Amino acid sequence: MPEIPFGFALPGGQPPDPNDPAQMQQFMNQLQSLLAAPGSGPVNWDLARQVAASQLAAGGDPAVSPFDRHAVEEALRLADLWLEPAAALPSGIRASVAWNRNEWIYNTLDVWKKLCDPVAGRMVAAMGDLVPEEARAQLGPMKSMVATLGGALFGGQLGQALGSLAAEVLSAGDIGLPLGPAGTAALIPANITEYGRGLELPDDEVRLYVALREAAHQRLFGHVPWLRSHVLSAVEAYASGIRVNREAIEEAMGRIDPTDPESMRAVGVEGIFTPEDSPQQKAALNRLEVALALVEGWVCHVVDSAVADRLPDAGKLAEAFRRRRAAGGPAEQTFAALVGLELRPRRLREAAALWSALAEHRGIAGRDALWGHPDLLPGEEDFADPQSFARSSFDFDISDLEGLDPSQAPKEDGGPEPEGPGSAAEQ
Repeated sequence: MPEIPFGFALPGGQPPDPNDPAQMQQFMNQLQSLLAAPGSGPVNWDLARQVAASQLAAGGDPAVSPFDRHAVEEALRLADLWLEPAAALPSGIRASVAWNRNEWIYNTLDVWKKLCDPVAGRMVAAMGDLVPEEARAQLGPMKSMVATLGGALFGGQLGQALGSLAAEVLSAGDIGLPLGPAGTAALIPANITEYGRGLELPDDEVRLYVALREAAHQRLFGHVPWLRSHVLSAVEAYASGIRVNREAIEEAMGRIDPTDPESMRAVGVEGIFTPEDSPQQKAALNRLEVALALVEGWVCHVVDSAVADRLPDAGKLAEAFRRRRAAGGPAEQTFAALVGLELRPRRLREAAALWSALAEHRGIAGRDALWGHPDLLPGEEDFADPQSFARSSFDFDISDLEGLDPSQAPKEDGGPEPEGPGSAAEQ
């Protein structure tokens, strides 16, 4: 009798006999009960939302008070004013909002779907491959059932990871990705209060500093039209090279009991995804790390310039946020274990130093003109000697870049090489 994968068994502990229609029908009825109302696509996102909401309810999700909403709106308004002389890019804020933790999940879920579905799709396909070939003809309905099971398993795990992230993030752009709706600057007051308590700093200072970072993100992603797709496609390109550990899947699935829906929550899929050690994957990882570092480095540099003489604890806040972003919190580490992808910029300090050198040698307008086209941006090799990059290639007319479509922007002599075919800007 062909072996049934994943360790499923009928009541009594015996695996179903594929040649016994009654046993197979009972087996699939149990699975259908377990996986009722599955979501579409490789991830059951309905289940993910339910798990995240349940996790937040258990841990607490304070409502946003009218005072919080007013404080957030005022902090973002003041932040935009302070950023005005520090950045050549204008305000990108069209709406200022305060979210609770559930609202952060709801408003960022579309981007998470885009990032996670390709990885989950490979896991579901690998699960299907574990069905023995000689059993596939007899277990035709199992193909869709395996896909549904994989979507539910991954949805449950993602729900836990997103619930953890929602309890830590401070704003819509806190982890460096454009997760929220374009033009919407959002802060999460409950998390800011908790974070400020750990720093032993006044709430209003911490709130304003978070607002400055959020407003800087909005300027960047709001007025660099190619940047959103550049960053997200860098994540997708790296994720596409992550391979699936079939042994880890088989071990995880063996712990599921179809007669006990709660067993789905106990199964961890950490370690199922591992980066492929190939030149293409290393290049994709480098592109992602450079993109995240350049975004975060610019935000840190611009915010530090804006608050230098204004906030009493500016230095302490700057260092705390650099360490927070460079190290990543527990929730980010959970997400990394789940999908094999780290969302922290490893080269944050080097990137911030590079943007600082550019402002010194080219001025604010010259620094920000590099966002006119991805080919103008510094590359990894420029992190080692920011002063040389900032002094070089200073003979192009920055005004020529204003209003240009990225595909028409001129390239600097001696600047970093284009990313080549398949870059995010070309997709």
